[in-house]
Amino acid sequence: MREPLHFDAEWRITLFTLVLVPLMTGLGFWQLQRAEEKAALGVAWEQRKQESPAPLASLRGQDPTELAYRRTRVDGRFVPGHYFLLDNRVRQGRFGYEVLAVMRSHDGADSVLINRGWVAGDPARRSLPDVPEVVGNVSLVGHVYVAPGEPYLLGEQPLPAGWPKLIQAVEMDKLASAVGGSVFPYPVRLDSGQPGALEAGWQVVNVSPAKHQGYAAQWFTMALVLLVFYLLRSSNLWQWLTGRTRAES
Repeated sequence: MREPLHFDAEWRITLFTLVLVPLMTGLGFWQLQRAEEKAALGVAWEQRKQESPAPLASLRGQDPTELAYRRTRVDGRFVPGHYFLLDNRVRQGRFGYEVLAVMRSHDGADSVLINRGWVAGDPARRSLPDVPEVVGNVSLVGHVYVAPGEPYLLGEQPLPAGWPKLIQAVEMDKLASAVGGSVFPYPVRLDSGQPGALEAGWQVVNVSPAKHQGYAAQWFTMALVLLVFYLLRSSNLWQWLTGRTRAES
């Protein structure tokens, strides 16, 4: 005769399971949400690439969601020696910086930060890289970069005196204050092949939707395994399913 199903919960294992199973399940759904966001971002980027670049002046005052990855044309002149070096930018295992140069419009009324791309740095940090200057009036094409969230910093980021200025994150309020005058609220990432472009090749989606889905599957699997282990450990479910009695086992 099949033994009745009974449950004997040990409080420490129960608490452990009650904490971890919802946590891992929530992380799985969060990864699925990230996969949807990355897929939507990739579609938006592909659509933006087909648009004709709009003059930067026409984009002032627009909502950030409308500005993100918007292609634009910038006409002006780089201010000699005035650029920020965004620290700890690693490409293909190489240490380096992104160069955000100050550009003035032809009439000198407005400024914009042009991210010229990546440049290799000295891993020992004994010196800053030599960044080639761009002289004269230029017309550039790139896209507006709106960061997806607030920059992560371990502490306050003071700007050093003089130029170039080494920074750990792009805090536009601080950078605009250092530049002075009216500054476009978001940097423009330069297209490859444009005058002054360094190593561009911008990676819009750093983790593919498929990877996020894979991470989600891992979290769901771990939650399921833990739940099954808990049920088998805390009950006679296996004997009940197989029709075995404790005496037979």
